Amino acid sequence: MDIPVDGFAAPQPATVGQRQVLARPDVLKRYRHLRTISTELHTGALKFVARSTLLEQAKRLGFAAGHTLIVDNDAEMTLVFDLAIHTAKDGRSRAIDRYAKALPPPAGSDAARMLEAMRRTTFSIWKIEHRHEVAGLVVTDVLREEETWLIDEALESSNQDGMLFASRFCFIDSFAMTCGVVVPVTDDIVDDVLTDALARRHSDLSMLAQDPKFATAIYRAAIDDRIMDGVAYI
Repeated sequence: MDIPVDGFAAPQPATVGQRQVLARPDVLKRYRHLRTISTELHTGALKFVARSTLLEQAKRLGFAAGHTLIVDNDAEMTLVFDLAIHTAKDGRSRAIDRYAKALPPPAGSDAARMLEAMRRTTFSIWKIEHRHEVAGLVVTDVLREEETWLIDEALESSNQDGMLFASRFCFIDSFAMTCGVVVPVTDDIVDDVLTDALARRHSDLSMLAQDPKFATAIYRAAIDDRIMDGVAYI
């Protein structure tokens, strides 16, 4: 028996002959519920980020002068938040982990499951292959060469097969969700980052993707290429 959690049950397939299908409205309802939770959790985690950490991450992205943050739009500030919440120096705890320790959601709740998924995100370069038959998109992890079912309404509406983007994914239910920012990238940006000094320290691309400095390098390259000028988060 499927027991609803926080008022929602994970979408269940209906049987048509021998084929099981998920209903798009049910999947999107579930996704929106989880998206609301993830937004609330990110807001909570930000309270565990020190201003000095924000400034440090902003400097790495070229968004600070002295002790002053200098950003042109919300998209740029979101990059700073992403790194401040989900990465940390060696030997230091991440804001998302401090938040989970200090204010854990009720055990077994969707909030608890989402928070755990957010603590175990997968960062990579992703390629949009095509629309999923139910909802969202089928994307390929370029570094690990693995396909994933992604639900993201903004990306689905963009309808750009072949588009490359950098993002953290959290995996919950039968699909993945973006967790934080979505940064469009080009083949040239990917090639440059995959051949720089950081990449040469990792013979395994999956290990490279797990290095916190990799996300910083991708974001900085996108900023320098002025890709972020045309990005707006909804």
